[in-house]
Amino acid sequence: MIFNVNSLNIKIMGSIDGEIPAVWFLITSVGFIILSSIQYKNHGKSIETIFLSILAILFLISYFILVFKA
Repeated sequence: MIFNVNSLNIKIMGSIDGEIPAVWFLITSVGFIILSSIQYKNHGKSIETIFLSILAILFLISYFILVFKA
């Protein structure tokens, strides 16, 4: 049985259309900030804490770039 692919109107993704909403970068950066603070409380200053902090800063900068570029 052969189906015509063009006739199937199944939408798997929502309405993202190839764009990542800026709010996801903000949510991710807040998550990395929370994780880095928990990591710092439990283990002190370690390579993992520094890595999580750098990721939080990068995602926060990416958020502001996406918000202010347009």
